[in-house]
Formats: sequence, C-alpha cells, structure tokens
Amino acid sequence: MAAPKLRADPPSKFIPIAEEARLIASIGEWVVRTACAEAAAWPDGVHVAVNVSPEQLHNPQFVTIVAEALGDSGLPARRLELEVTESVFLREGTGATRVLGDIQALGVGLSLDDFGTGYSSLGYLSSTRFSSIKIDRSFVQTAAAGRVEAIAIIRAVVAMADSLDMTTTAEGVETEAELRLVQELGCRSIQGYYFGRPLPVAEARALTLRHLHTQAA
Repeated sequence: MAAPKLRADPPSKFIPIAEEARLIASIGEWVVRTACAEAAAWPDGVHVAVNVSPEQLHNPQFVTIVAEALGDSGLPARRLELEVTESVFLREGTGATRVLGDIQALGVGLSLDDFGTGYSSLGYLSSTRFSSIKIDRSFVQTAAAGRVEAIAIIRAVVAMADSLDMTTTAEGVETEAELRLVQELGCRSIQGYYFGRPLPVAEARALTLRHLHTQAA
C-alpha cells in the first residue's frame, strides 16, 4: 500500500477548523513550547514570533503556559513576540486585555497582526502596549497598484506607529516594486515571499546561521 501523501494547508484553512473543534488551545500550547525550545538554540540576536489565536488569549492560564515555555527552554522573554489579531478585542469581558498585559509583564513583545482588516476601534492601542503593528498585505498590494487610499492608509499607520514608538511591519511583500514602495512610505520592517517562503525548521535554522555568518564576515 502506498504511503498517504501529506498536504500542506494554509493557516487560514486549518486554524478555524482547530478552533471549532476545540483543539486550538492544545495545538497553540505545543507551538509556543516548540518555538521557544527551538529559538533558545539559535544565536542570541534572533527573535521568534508566534501567532496566537484569540481563543488562547481568553484563557487566563495562557500566561502560565508562556512563562513555563520560557523557563523550560531558557529563552529570554525579550526574544519572544506573540502576534495577535484585532478580533481578540471583539469579545468583551473575556479578560483578553488583562492576559495581554500579564504576558507583556513577562517581557514578551506583542505585535498587532493584520492591522486595519478587523475591529475598527483604536481604543485597544491605549490599553495594550504593542511593540509593533503589522499592515495587512491587502493594503500593500493595492498601494502598489496605485490606489491612493491604500497609500494614504499605510502612511497614516506608519505615522501613528512612530508616534507611539512602535515598529511598522509591511506584510505580503512579493515584488521589488512593493518593497520600494513600503520602504518609501516609512515601514521599518518588511516580510513576504520576496525574501523567502516558509521553510522546514532545519532549513530555516541553516539559512539564519548562514546569514549571520555572512554579516559577521
């Protein structure tokens, strides 16, 4: 019998299924612990960012999970960043804001992912201290296509982030033209397929080490 073929589904497909099946908490805990253990073996200047589901942040025990993952792995808290989406603020009275504050008190960075695509209120920026704001790739792509509205939005987000001492990350950059545009608009951090696609951990580790050795040479 032939071995079954493995299929790589995007997070946008399997995460909602995991949330609906009530599996996201256990999967998310494994991801945090595994990411911290792997990153602890990487050079000190390398940070690791982990996407967190809103469902995880509605659980007060998640702070303990993060603290234990850092303690067990020996990874300094400053090298871990958790990425959350605006949807975490849609459910009032769940304590998610308090959980985020407790996580930040550990020294862990917080990044607001897919900014501008969800909850429209800016009030959470005054209640939660994010270290970075990530501009959704839909704005990057439409801005590169010449849409003045998207260009204005990116420029405004960059200005707001700068005034709040946050880093602005442009997501989904795939072409040199998009790279030049977001740089001109003031984005200080950029990610996307232009730089590379997702890799297995061993390949990502090797690539990072080669890059660091090149910089040191």
